[in-house]
Amino acid sequence: MDKNHKTTGDKLVYMANQIATFFHTQPKSEAVEGVSNHINLFWESRMRAQLFDILEKEDNGLDPLVIEAAPHIRKPGPVPA
Repeated sequence: MDKNHKTTGDKLVYMANQIATFFHTQPKSEAVEGVSNHINLFWESRMRAQLFDILEKEDNGLDPLVIEAAPHIRKPGPVPA
């Protein structure tokens, strides 16, 4: 496998961490709200579902601000059959 190949999970971690980097300039409570609001508004349910799978892993590579914002991110419901 190409060492530069990025999985979807890698890309989501990168994107979530970019969002957190932007909001680190804000006061903590606003930063947490900003990260969760951004993900809730702009990430489709499949992306959010994958983010929650990533959050369950130890050493997931997520910025601590993303982890702190996680309880405020909407969990997607089951996909209809």
